[in-house]
Amino acid sequence: MGVNTCPAILIAAPASGQGKTTVTSALARLHTRQGRRVRVFKCGPDFLDPYWHTLASGAPVYQLDLWMTGEADCRARLHAAAAEADLILVEGVMGLFDGEPSAADLAQRFGLPVLAVVDASAMAGTFGALAFGLQHYRPDLPWAGVLANRVASERHAEMLKSSVRDPAHFMGAVMRNAAFSLPERHLGLTVASEVVDAMERLDLAADALALTPLGRMTVEDLRRWAVDFSEPGVDASVASVAPGGEAAGRSAPCPPPALRAPPLPAQNAQPPHLLPVVEQNALRPALLPLGGVTIAVARDAAFCFIYAANLDTLIVLGAELVFFSPLADAALPACDAVWLPGGYPELHAAAIAANTTIRDDLASHIAAGKPIWAECGGMMALFDTLVTVDGERHAQWGLLPGEVMMHKRLAALGPQQLRLSSGTLRGHTFHYSTTATRLPAVARTSRPDTAPAPDAGEAVWQQGALRASYFHAWFPSCPEAVVELFTPLPIPILGASL
Repeated sequence: MGVNTCPAILIAAPASGQGKTTVTSALARLHTRQGRRVRVFKCGPDFLDPYWHTLASGAPVYQLDLWMTGEADCRARLHAAAAEADLILVEGVMGLFDGEPSAADLAQRFGLPVLAVVDASAMAGTFGALAFGLQHYRPDLPWAGVLANRVASERHAEMLKSSVRDPAHFMGAVMRNAAFSLPERHLGLTVASEVVDAMERLDLAADALALTPLGRMTVEDLRRWAVDFSEPGVDASVASVAPGGEAAGRSAPCPPPALRAPPLPAQNAQPPHLLPVVEQNALRPALLPLGGVTIAVARDAAFCFIYAANLDTLIVLGAELVFFSPLADAALPACDAVWLPGGYPELHAAAIAANTTIRDDLASHIAAGKPIWAECGGMMALFDTLVTVDGERHAQWGLLPGEVMMHKRLAALGPQQLRLSSGTLRGHTFHYSTTATRLPAVARTSRPDTAPAPDAGEAVWQQGALRASYFHAWFPSCPEAVVELFTPLPIPILGASL
């Protein structure tokens, strides 16, 4: 079994909002500017942070999650990346030990040294205590060090440094500077492509990081964090339990080789945000269950929650992908199926409502018996009405009866699975809205490794060939179920009696 070795760190924090994404992106940008090949991964379900990582590194970004993507998938992607990259960065999720599985579980499973990023703006000596606790809370956690973020002054930085027990573990202090902060909104960071000075912000952050011991590390220095990544076995569908949580042992099957991380693109070949996810013919195996099927994928500012691995999966299955903008395009491209991913329809409700030609094309598509799979925001645009948090009512496309109501508080969050006739898709849910409709749910998602129940999980609505849910699916977890979603002849969904 082959082993690839590459310097790698997992960038974590004691909580959300400490600056993990800024530091991860700045470090990726810093090394990419120096001509190094950087591969960035994101721990857990996340659509927004990877936009910044992709911009910074010039390479596609994939998710790592010991349940949703599975250990074998994680191992395959890390092994492939280590064969080509000079540095692997994995951004954690929430706090280091939060969630099941957590970022700490991932670090221990793969031997990833942890770099803790701590917002030190309101502390001094406690910084060292916090760093010590993160390092030693769990025995044998690989440790790289701690970086102080949002530091007020050089004097403040010295106080923080002196509080760390092992000076070698102090990776430096990044001064507070609004010029390289990453803007946020209600679902997380603003998509990088919507921030006109996104690259300038990343360059400023990289410049700031370059002044720290972490930023001054050479290629030789980085080798202290070298990790051996082994190739998963063909039958690696069940993993041993990682320290700290049983959930880490429930792994999805290993993806076929074609679904693993594609080669790094040529550095600076074109602006990073314009790099294609993958050449459409590069990953196709001999068996093409979606061969000859053209899938139209909505992709613009309103529909932007798209996993790179999901596009890869459709391509591997043989589908031809065409992209369209429901905000800007006058017509639906010629296609056999449609995928409406999540995003921010609530921020573009008026523009969505105004595009009646796309609405009419989608209605004709459904009437012809051609499938549509709509996730979260993609589903929201299909209802009759969207009501904002301020009470404004916007007519939408009216292809599903009912209305969507936005709320100031989170309505649902967490891992979910959807059982279809051909297999079970893993994924998650994350939304600030609720729906009211007369449609009965034809199925419901459920928590990991539990049976669906009539009063829990996310509903799946079906109107002819249209299926819709708040559920965000991770396509590589069950390619057979993906084929079912985009197959013209509807196949009954298990759980229809719920």
